[in-house]
Amino acid sequence: MPRTGTSPSFHRQRGGSGGDPLVAYPGCVPARIAFVCLLLVFSLLGLLPGPPAAAAVRPGRLGIGDSVMLGAKVELLHHGFGIVDAVVSRQFYTIVGVVNHWKRLGKLPINVVIGLGTNGTVDLADCTAAVRAAGPDRNVFLVNLKVPRVWRAGDNVRLAICARHFPNAYLIDWYDHSVDHPGWFYSDGFHLRPSGRRAYAAFVSQRISALT
Repeated sequence: MPRTGTSPSFHRQRGGSGGDPLVAYPGCVPARIAFVCLLLVFSLLGLLPGPPAAAAVRPGRLGIGDSVMLGAKVELLHHGFGIVDAVVSRQFYTIVGVVNHWKRLGKLPINVVIGLGTNGTVDLADCTAAVRAAGPDRNVFLVNLKVPRVWRAGDNVRLAICARHFPNAYLIDWYDHSVDHPGWFYSDGFHLRPSGRRAYAAFVSQRISALT
């Protein structure tokens, strides 16, 4: 005679060491299948959340420079620059930190203009690191130097090498454009008179438009 009061939902398999829990609880099998099928349907319908989308790069122009760019700040703003971060005596080795600063703030736009090297040598490793920090989805424009210093020629060579190294980096040849216009500069040969500020901003803006 079968015992009374025992649950018919649990039956241990004979010969098993502890019983299969899916056999022990047969209701789990259709539940698991139903759950897997539901996930499959949601996936096919595109209802499951996917990976987070990358933040879109904001449009616009941002300049990072030294006192030469600072002199033309107003003119650059008139040519569509949203931010001109130019500081007297800034050295090129600071560039990666400055790029990352604006990137962390979410204010690094698609066009980034770097005008540094007036105050010392340009290290190629710093230049390539700056372009990589900006990222492949941004254009980086390197303005070369018109400054009467012994490091000018070497800096301009390294800036050109850096620009050629990346598909999204471009050289803006300010030296070639300005060298025959001494009237654009004060007596030190590199800081900009009003006419030079206008020429600098117009040339940089024109090259951005032409190269992208």
